[in-house]
Amino acid sequence: MAATGFHELLLAVAPRGQVLLSLFIVLVAAKLAAELFERLRQPAVVGEIIAGVIIGPAVLNVVQPTDVLEALAEVGVIFLLFTVGLETRPSDIFRVGGRATLVAVLGVVVPFIGGWGLLSLWRGHSWLEAVFLGAAMVATSVGITVRVLSGMGLIAAKASRVILTAAVIDDVIGLLVLAVASSLATGRVNYFHLGLLAALAIGFSVLVVAFGSRVVGRVRGRIGSLRIDHSLLIFALVLCFGLAALASVIGIAGIVGAFLAGVALSEATEGTGLHHQSQALTEFTTPFFLATIGMKLNLTVFSTSEVLLLSVAVIILAILTKLVGCGLGAARMGRRRAVQVGVGMIPRGEVGIVVAQIGIGMSAISDAVYGVVLTMVVITTIAAPPLIKLAFASEKRPEKVPEYTERLEEIG
Repeated sequence: MAATGFHELLLAVAPRGQVLLSLFIVLVAAKLAAELFERLRQPAVVGEIIAGVIIGPAVLNVVQPTDVLEALAEVGVIFLLFTVGLETRPSDIFRVGGRATLVAVLGVVVPFIGGWGLLSLWRGHSWLEAVFLGAAMVATSVGITVRVLSGMGLIAAKASRVILTAAVIDDVIGLLVLAVASSLATGRVNYFHLGLLAALAIGFSVLVVAFGSRVVGRVRGRIGSLRIDHSLLIFALVLCFGLAALASVIGIAGIVGAFLAGVALSEATEGTGLHHQSQALTEFTTPFFLATIGMKLNLTVFSTSEVLLLSVAVIILAILTKLVGCGLGAARMGRRRAVQVGVGMIPRGEVGIVVAQIGIGMSAISDAVYGVVLTMVVITTIAAPPLIKLAFASEKRPEKVPEYTERLEEIG
């Protein structure tokens, strides 16, 4: 009753006041929950997501997802991946490129077959629903993994570099899988369109990694001569949002463009303080990204035992298929690092939600399957941080060593 009354009070506030009050509640709830979970020696990420579940429609219904919260959430994950990109050199990506490609491919094939096979065998669901569930299982939301690894100081670890690179490749492959699923829903597959999407996505990623750092290095000197305050930060933000927007236009997630922008800036901005400045922006906006994921949990999906059973089966399969598929791709790194990579690729996050929204918008999936996918996304996102923390518990923070030493370690 108290929560209902508070929600009515919120609705009675002027529109502008509603927005500000919602932002206040989300930020305070997320940070209080993060502090609580840190004191319990659990990942703060889980606390921030659970805060979203509690204050959202699933429990108290104090705050509901809005366009403003969604926009802040998107900005939050963009800043998060941009900051990580600042810590990743282009040479780091090329060094693990082959292994990361295998991880990404197996991390797409195994979950897709698992999701498609499960719903194909489940009574009462069409083959198109099975295809869309498989597509939703393919997605990886690296933002959650990055948040945990950054907090542990392990973003530069070997397994972390493989996860980051594999997530970029995974997003490109996932784009093609989603394009095929959408084409099947319309009744025909446009192979020219798929080929063009693949060429644009791959070309964009390779060009930025290969030449972005050189271009930024040449522009860097001119930026320092500008008279506006914080000129380097402004340039970095323009590049971040510009590449994120370009990635979205191509069809891949904006976070890929943001990550690549950070990579392009990483070498040219060392020692400038840019990383600390962007970190402040990340700390403010990321809680909105995490809390918004929690708000999307729909408990009404468990209204029937059959849907409840399907949800449990999909969640278990979503975790196991990424763990097995990506772990097999990283098998040559050793068992411990293979497990680390597999666990790091488990979260589905906002990417899986996008697949579900497209499916329901095209009438390709039922409301029940839509609810199952949203539940799978939230639960895998909540389950991943403790698993990541456990998998990386014995990992030591990597020291900065000369590049030739790292290459010798890779060969060995």
